[in-house]
Amino acid sequence: MRLTVLGGGGFRLPLVHGALLSDRAEGRVTRLVLHDLDAGRLTAVARVLADQAAGVPDAPEVVVTTDLDEALRGADFVFSAIRVGGLEGRAADERIALAEGVLGQETVGAGGIAYGLRTVPVAVDIARRVARLAPGAWVINFTNPAGLVTEAMARHLGDRVIGICDSPVGLGRRVARVLGADPDTAWFDYAGLNHLGWLRGLRVKGHDELPRLLADRELLGSFEEGRLFGPEWIRSLGAIPNEYLHYYYFNRETVRAYREARQTRGAFLYEQQARFYAAMERPGTPALKTWDATRAEREATYMAHNREAAGAGGRDAADLESGGYEKVALALMRAIARHRRTTLILDVRNRGALSALDADAVVEVPCLVDANGAHPVPVAPLPDHATALVCAVKAVEREVLAAAESGSRARAVKAFALHPLVDSVTVARRLVDAYTAAHPGLAYLRP
Repeated sequence: MRLTVLGGGGFRLPLVHGALLSDRAEGRVTRLVLHDLDAGRLTAVARVLADQAAGVPDAPEVVVTTDLDEALRGADFVFSAIRVGGLEGRAADERIALAEGVLGQETVGAGGIAYGLRTVPVAVDIARRVARLAPGAWVINFTNPAGLVTEAMARHLGDRVIGICDSPVGLGRRVARVLGADPDTAWFDYAGLNHLGWLRGLRVKGHDELPRLLADRELLGSFEEGRLFGPEWIRSLGAIPNEYLHYYYFNRETVRAYREARQTRGAFLYEQQARFYAAMERPGTPALKTWDATRAEREATYMAHNREAAGAGGRDAADLESGGYEKVALALMRAIARHRRTTLILDVRNRGALSALDADAVVEVPCLVDANGAHPVPVAPLPDHATALVCAVKAVEREVLAAAESGSRARAVKAFALHPLVDSVTVARRLVDAYTAAHPGLAYLRP
């Protein structure tokens, strides 16, 4: 089976490769094609993969290319993990937003809108090429903002594009762990949009164990989300929020922490990865060891500004275990390729799962996966406060899609102005001016 990864020079690609190496079953990936616009990054990542595969029999053949069409032809699955504008662009998104006193995080608020406006035209071009060159392929989208980008691609690929995120899975696993439940057999009642969802129940043999957690203050404070949001607020909600909701519920505190920090998350990652790729240009650099040390630092500093704002302290060893986005992607791919039915929380077209949104809106909900793809499971309606937030953010996503399709600056301004974390049309106009000046990729926006 042939797997193509777009953004194959990306730092986290060895996680996907490591998961592939552990797969010994029939129908596994035998050819891994890595595509990236940066040949140097491809070479660096290929070195790490070679170290990973040392001594592993029948490891997938790794091919690197900077030709997109060549990468897509013959693909059975396509992982899309691109970053338009690179980490330098992410750092600029954060800096420009914070200068206006609003959040610049890459998927939330002004930063997420700017990143989406840059990314959607490129993602749509990829979707069209896949439809033409590999019409039988399944596209698994890693690219952020994952829900927005998946919805843009779905307009050309239908249900053959599925978005993934490890955040809901990581949340579910942490909650299951503190409750003493097996996360592989529990049912997670989770619903919302990408980076905007709530865990409302955790069922074990038909019994919901979440009320037991909500009633126990000590247990609530024993895992990352509990410390981040605080037991009182979680009890008020009656659900465990996705970690990204901290940007909404504690926005002022987070913006203050970001503005007072020595550097933003994007700037940190830009500098960190620049050091990694520079080190990889030296022939004697131990590739896998260098990558692993860099990854450990990256994970330990994840959402550090939010934890600082909440007084939650550093991450403990248990919190460092994410949902494993590479494991989610591989489980999804295996379920489709091998007719192995499974249940995963995914970003898919709604099809009635969330009653407040239309059928084509991409939502993040539990899905039953089989050889025919991912099928969203209808979930109970969200409470009013959550429905209002989901609908508001989905409206913003739709304005981003409209702006990207039409090239309308007015639609881009509307997207910023309507976002709950951007509270001024005047600020929205200044943001559009600043982002278009900073990013050549937004030159398509016109009055």
